[in-house]
Amino acid sequence: MQPKLKNYLHLHLIVFIWGFTAVLGKLISLDALPLVWYRMLMASVLILGFIGAKRYRLKVTKKMLISLIFTGIIIALHWVTFFGAIKASNVSVALATISTGAFFAALIEPLWYDRKIIGYEVVFGLIVILGLYLIFNVDTSYSQGIILALVSALLATIFSMMNGQLIQKERPSVISFYELTSGVILLTMYLGFKGKLTSELFQISVSDLFYLFILASICTAYAFIASVKLLKHISPYTVMLTVNLEPVYGIILAFAIFGESEKMDPMFYVGGSIIIATVIANGILKNRRRIGKPAIE
Repeated sequence: MQPKLKNYLHLHLIVFIWGFTAVLGKLISLDALPLVWYRMLMASVLILGFIGAKRYRLKVTKKMLISLIFTGIIIALHWVTFFGAIKASNVSVALATISTGAFFAALIEPLWYDRKIIGYEVVFGLIVILGLYLIFNVDTSYSQGIILALVSALLATIFSMMNGQLIQKERPSVISFYELTSGVILLTMYLGFKGKLTSELFQISVSDLFYLFILASICTAYAFIASVKLLKHISPYTVMLTVNLEPVYGIILAFAIFGESEKMDPMFYVGGSIIIATVIANGILKNRRRIGKPAIE
């Protein structure tokens, strides 16, 4: 199998796993913040064990450490808003709105890499807003979930851009360890400040522990390291574009597992389809513009 094809297939497997992450988020009874705290804590311990087994060095430069801490904070906030969106609405609404991530990437890339904004991206942006408008009008009770998902999509775009640069300088496992540990420290400080770092935080059911272990091991430790590693071979934009299949995988899984609770008004699917189709069209046009140009694909 060609390395390029292998990398793309691996990316799709990771995106499928991320789609299942949303389902786990609904299965776990914990609120978004303690859920993410457990996820990052368990995953960082697993990754530390991996680093120890491989005998990798954890030492990084001061400048790198600051970048990793900042990125870890962004990731923690991304996950808190993501699971918050699921708790406030449902898997389908959260994942459909998260698909705006590639649109945010199209807007942020010009600023990140100091280039001009492309005209058709502005048009696509207006179409995405139309899709969001249709989703918003499905049921006003989902408004909070949609807003949280939009914030989550923006944060996901930011940390993907940052990791796209960090991976050129450090091992994926070391990057993941410091980022996840930074997130744990941030959330621990917040829980302590809010007086929620009590014995109640550790009183969780066996089923929640089981789902959390799957979330931390397969959906986080493995998927996180693998996705960061893929950024060596695939551009952040391509990753964000492929991630837009996450709602497709996740909504199908959610409907298969939760049934009627995930069934939405037809206009929701119209709005969601508009967003995903627009993002895919944007990716096709962007790739055509890049033909013949040296770039990481």
